[in-house]
Amino acid sequence: MTDQDHDLIEEARKLFAGPIAFLKSAPDLKFLPDMAVNEVAFAGRSNVGKSSLLNALTNRNGLARTSNTPGRTQELNFFDVGDPLRFRLVDMPGYGYAKAPKDMVKKWRFLVNDYLRGRAVLKRTLVLIDSRHGIKDVDVDMLDMLDGAAVSYRIVLTKADKIKASELAKITALTADAIRKRPAAHPDIIATSSEKGMGIPVLRAAVLESVTQG
Repeated sequence: MTDQDHDLIEEARKLFAGPIAFLKSAPDLKFLPDMAVNEVAFAGRSNVGKSSLLNALTNRNGLARTSNTPGRTQELNFFDVGDPLRFRLVDMPGYGYAKAPKDMVKKWRFLVNDYLRGRAVLKRTLVLIDSRHGIKDVDVDMLDMLDGAAVSYRIVLTKADKIKASELAKITALTADAIRKRPAAHPDIIATSSEKGMGIPVLRAAVLESVTQG
């Protein structure tokens, strides 16, 4: 790790230890906030641990609500980071919930696709993949959507503490191979654990880097 990497991790740590506040929910594009600052979105299959990861990332237990009912959140939730405002985090509705009504799935696809294609300030989407299962068909649909919208994205493995180190290395390699030829995919994968704090400092730095570059 270079000195520059250390500096970025420390800057990100301080930033995420500062003011972070829920801004609004947007069930429809007309409710989106003004494009005042850059945004980083979080996408993931229902039950992938997205809310827990957002809470770990921000050092706040209740920033993103966790639910035992998959598919509960069907809105884009925006969070302001920094005072003065530096950037926004966007919690996208979970996908792939088998029992979700078809009209809800259709609404989700329209909302997410329109947001991805029309949001000039969206700098990167972090796609969360359960490290115990790897990329599933529903994840492939999301990656295809991101590639089609030409939105830069990066894979974040969740629940990495639930499997052995050898299995994690294997799933990381398989995931890297699966995204190698995808045009909008960042080649580096971050393995995380919300419970153990594994990979959280690196994830914070990756978020900060994505909103400050270019």
